[in-house]
Amino acid sequence: NFMQTGGVKNALVVGADALTRWVDWDDRNSCILFGDGAGAMVLTSDTDADNAGPGLLGYSAHSNGEGKVSLMCGYKGSARPVATPEVTQISSGSYNTMTMSGKDVYKFATREVPVVIKEALDAAEMGVDDVDWLLLHQANIRIMETVANRLGVPMEKVLTNLADYGNTSAASIPLALDEAVRSGKVKKGDVVACAGFGAGLSWGSAILKWGGESTE
Repeated sequence: NFMQTGGVKNALVVGADALTRWVDWDDRNSCILFGDGAGAMVLTSDTDADNAGPGLLGYSAHSNGEGKVSLMCGYKGSARPVATPEVTQISSGSYNTMTMSGKDVYKFATREVPVVIKEALDAAEMGVDDVDWLLLHQANIRIMETVANRLGVPMEKVLTNLADYGNTSAASIPLALDEAVRSGKVKKGDVVACAGFGAGLSWGSAILKWGGESTE
């Protein structure tokens, strides 16, 4: 928003999570899935760029608070008296451990992610055949396989590092993109369809044309 309205020239977009602080280590169905990580990308506004050049080509995003029970860290506040002339009660805020219904999240992601990617492609005036790489939130390989299949994208075009780091949540897309660029997979001019999803429930997609050089 700020870049489109001309108020910001450069933006550092950061995705970082330390979910090992919030998992329930007694819940072996979920605690083993998550890892900690951080990634970032620099975006630059260029009002003179033509639509055929690199950059953010299209995007779409949604949220539905009714799905919060499927994946959440519930708020855990406790009363804390503060010594003032008249004792004041405030709240010491924290969170409960994370809870997740894997079955519900799988159904949600495989239903909504293909749709939001197509919405972002429509915004970019592109189709699935124009995509060089599919980059999904690294939550579950079965989700990635199902989404790719529903879009008609072969797994050879799906970027993944899930087996190395687990689900690093907000960091997973920038980490996987960075590795793909460094390895020479993603090259200047490649179109990358990204999609993330998670707590909220929330989900979104961005279509990028990569403008940097490989650092292999």
